[in-house]
Amino acid sequence: MSKRKQRRKRRRKIGLIFLAAVLVFLLLPNKKSEVFSKGKEEISLGELYSEAAILLDEEGQILGRKNSEKKIYPASLTKIMTVLLSIEKLDNIREITVLREEIFPELYAQDASMAGFLPGEKVTYRDLLYGAMLPSGAECCVALAEGSCGSEKEFVSEMNKKAKKLGMKNTHFTNTTGLHDDNHYTTVEDLSRLLCYAMKNQDFSKIFTAFSYSVPATNKHPEGFTFFSTLSQELQKAGVKDSCILGGKTGYTSNAGLCLATAAEINGKKYFFITAHAQGSHNTEPYHVLDALSVYGKLEK
Repeated sequence: MSKRKQRRKRRRKIGLIFLAAVLVFLLLPNKKSEVFSKGKEEISLGELYSEAAILLDEEGQILGRKNSEKKIYPASLTKIMTVLLSIEKLDNIREITVLREEIFPELYAQDASMAGFLPGEKVTYRDLLYGAMLPSGAECCVALAEGSCGSEKEFVSEMNKKAKKLGMKNTHFTNTTGLHDDNHYTTVEDLSRLLCYAMKNQDFSKIFTAFSYSVPATNKHPEGFTFFSTLSQELQKAGVKDSCILGGKTGYTSNAGLCLATAAEINGKKYFFITAHAQGSHNTEPYHVLDALSVYGKLEK
């Protein structure tokens, strides 16, 4: 075969390979699409305040995503794992425990959010579960970890094992509270895996969808006290009195931005929506809540 024919044959082969590669690229699904389909309609997630977001139904079907695999800091969304794992590991959530005095100084020093329990207070693990989820109490998280595994360090090891088991491939925990650590990270897609699994647990679902909880009388609070979910406070700030949102968990640090995980029911069907890194703080407009209301509002139409 002449050299000219060999060159033609080589060029033809390269051209076919290139054409095949283009066809494969065009036919592959766009996993990072910022649009999901609702019948014949398309709803964009690109205009959200949050840098990362994911919407899915209760069956785990992803309906929309925005930077869903981008590394984010989860802040207090961490407590979804803390509460779930505690429920799974504790033999009896109505058992009484005592909050060790040693838990508090470091949390105070880090300006961690607290539920309002005091050193030496005798409470049930059930009180601590609600305290971790609703007012985002860091003291509750550490006490739950110690009650479940003996120490926070051992509990965090179990958190990472659980994450791996759930297929949370881009997640690593270093604490139970979500206080910032560069090595404490996840993605909204991983968090969606966690939330879908957790909501199948009856105890978790009940706590996640509660807006208030009353602690009965204790040795430190003779008359008991009531705390409210941070989500209910943010909804109030946004001027929302009634919505499809069933409950959820907020989160914030300066590194994580405003974060939110919610469950909602629309036309008899449940949806989960998770967002992370919206600009703002506790003193600004609740941009994470506004994102949720916007997306759920479009689903209601």
